[in-house]
Amino acid sequence: MSAERVIAITMGDPTGIGPEIIAKVFADEGAPRSLVVGDVAMMRRAVGLLGLSLEINPVEEVGDARFEPGVIDVLPVTDLPEDLPFGVVDARGGEGAFRYLERAVELALADEVHAVATAPLNKEAMHLAGFKYPGHTEILAELTGVRDYAMMLVADRLRVVHVSTHVALSEAIRRVQPERELTVIRLADRSLRQLGIDNPRVAVAGLNPHAGEAGLFGTEDRDVIAPAVEAARAEGIDASGPWPPDTVFMQARQGRFDIVVVQYHDQGHIPIKLMGFDDGVNVTVGLPFFRTSVDHGTAFDIAGTGKADHASMRAALDLASTLARPVEATT
Repeated sequence: MSAERVIAITMGDPTGIGPEIIAKVFADEGAPRSLVVGDVAMMRRAVGLLGLSLEINPVEEVGDARFEPGVIDVLPVTDLPEDLPFGVVDARGGEGAFRYLERAVELALADEVHAVATAPLNKEAMHLAGFKYPGHTEILAELTGVRDYAMMLVADRLRVVHVSTHVALSEAIRRVQPERELTVIRLADRSLRQLGIDNPRVAVAGLNPHAGEAGLFGTEDRDVIAPAVEAARAEGIDASGPWPPDTVFMQARQGRFDIVVVQYHDQGHIPIKLMGFDDGVNVTVGLPFFRTSVDHGTAFDIAGTGKADHASMRAALDLASTLARPVEATT
């Protein structure tokens, strides 16, 4: 009998749309085998708000989960009041979001779950609670002790992976360094192989207009990025570039490349969100396990209304199931 893999879903900021979109996923048919790491009262509130016929099953450990249709297994980390306000920056929400992720990482490192899918957190609320991280990716890197990691975004016909993310543009330019470029190219190649692509075609976007135009518009593309591409090719990776950023995404979308290495946050996020805002998925690569996430925020403006679209959360969970580490078969 083949072993079944388990996905931990972190609830995200409880004052945002996280509980609602998670509840909607569990109401879908065929949702992957998973449990929620979060808060029982918040999940009950979301189910009631949406009028769903779902049972909340609190569990003390993963082995207690039922994994049955119509049941949301919840491993409680916080005990929040049912009247916690929707859509506000609250330290309790920020603390909860951090603690849910922390617990999910513990479970993944202990092989009790085999991938993690995360609902959105609010950085301001998390900072208010005393956790001064730019976002999920940096928390995960610290909790797992990983140095070489990157953010990959996946939409229907486009994948991108970032050299840098949540930093000022001036800092992003400083981070265009040979070793980091080569590291991200390697991560891109490895991650797509794990997705089942045998020989990934990795395009590297340039930093400057026209990829520097032979040094006329900046020398980083010629002096830093191009040598890293050549080093990757020497390792057997099908890498190419630097390509002009204004055309490389169209070429990838048309099937010429399997993934694009992008140099900074907006260079990758803008094309992905244009192509797949509702079902784009954020993947942290380079960790001991895969983490996927929605590619949107806490949407405080519609939290508590039941209007939130859960397509990205479902896509994140489905991809987490595909990427989840194999486990030993049991009898």
